[in-house]
Amino acid sequence: MPQSPEPFAFPVVHALDFSAWKRSAVRQCFPRSRVVFVSSVAEVPAGGVLAAWGMKPFGGELAAGVRVLRIEDGFLRSVGLGVDLIRPMSWVVDGRGIYYDATRPSDLEHLLSTMPFDAATVQRAARLRERVVAQGLTKYNTGGQRWQRPAAAASVVLVPGQVESDASLAYGAPGIRSNMALLQAARAAHPDAYLVYKPHPDVLAGLRARGADEQEALRWCDEVVEHAPMGDLLMAVDWVHVLTSLAGFEALLRGKAVTCHGQPFYSGWGLTQDMLPNVRRTRRLALDELVAGALIGYPVYLSRTGSGQLEPEQALDELVAWRERDGGKLPWWRKLFRVVLRQVVGVR
Repeated sequence: MPQSPEPFAFPVVHALDFSAWKRSAVRQCFPRSRVVFVSSVAEVPAGGVLAAWGMKPFGGELAAGVRVLRIEDGFLRSVGLGVDLIRPMSWVVDGRGIYYDATRPSDLEHLLSTMPFDAATVQRAARLRERVVAQGLTKYNTGGQRWQRPAAAASVVLVPGQVESDASLAYGAPGIRSNMALLQAARAAHPDAYLVYKPHPDVLAGLRARGADEQEALRWCDEVVEHAPMGDLLMAVDWVHVLTSLAGFEALLRGKAVTCHGQPFYSGWGLTQDMLPNVRRTRRLALDELVAGALIGYPVYLSRTGSGQLEPEQALDELVAWRERDGGKLPWWRKLFRVVLRQVVGVR
């Protein structure tokens, strides 16, 4: 049965091109290894282990027998955005691919396809899901403006926007890849519904570029909602249409209907309406089996108060305490830091 993952144990892990602010988290991911930070794959010896961020290209040829581990944000990441350089509480380390690359299997897809889920595991996952929903937790836990569902709306459909340059669209959306195309598809599927569009928080922060024609969203939706917490918003809607957004998984946790126009990790298991089914995914899963894989078996949870790793339940404790302390609001100095980031990094 899937337990919280054991730390990867290699004598040496070569970590490629990790920014200084991520390095302590990389070390937490590999507590049994000596982590060596490198700037070129030429520094990784034959038979070595290379850890790299996401689908970032290596920029060179790997030596023979190098094992590649890809690291990405987990699904209960933080209170605040990664683009604000806020330390993560959850990462994933994947030795097959990465969860948003639908073109090949990932460790998560393999786990969901093959692992037996016994009663104790499913019950643990159910308790975890219930707590996530009760606490209103999501990936970033941002936003503070309450949104009121229109009293006269018989059906409300949410369309969460994505950063259109994001790798999850390049590798996980073989059909439509733009927010406005998604919005139009949702309107065509629900012509009489009250349609809500929520831009991606990285775009609202001014640190990622808006999608093509995103300023025209009101041509196809009834309302653009910017700063409502995603957890609250999901509780107020009936249906969610996504490309590959994690909001679709968060909607499933809350019992909402989800239509996937791409192939996110949670699609293809019989829980979503899939416009482009992934032919590798043939197993039918119960919701809490999906939760067991995605929130217990796959991620690594990193303590903010210590240097170790956490069980998922402990991570929720820290995440809730963090949100209660910060109130989900961006402090003034981070707002100023965003201005600096725009100048130094630019808007991509």
